[in-house]
Amino acid sequence: MNICDIIRRPIITEQSMSESDIKKYAFEVHRNANKIEIRKAVEELFGVKVQSVNTINMYGKEKRQGVHIGRRSAWKKAVVRLTESSKPIEFFEGMV
Repeated sequence: MNICDIIRRPIITEQSMSESDIKKYAFEVHRNANKIEIRKAVEELFGVKVQSVNTINMYGKEKRQGVHIGRRSAWKKAVVRLTESSKPIEFFEGMV
């Protein structure tokens, strides 16, 4: 898998922006990516040193329109914590 395939997009919410102060960043990642692949992709893509990676499987919400019931797609979320000596990710700098 390519690095750009592993990391789909950054997750920009109030909680993830407040955690960027302690060098924690959230990303939507490929469903089949494991922690080692995510660590390597973040280190290569942003040029930082990763301390830990936590992953969460997010299940799609049930949505309905009238009598029709469906589900949104399920996805995987990764919360990456950088080492103290590592520089912050520049992409998130202007967001706070």
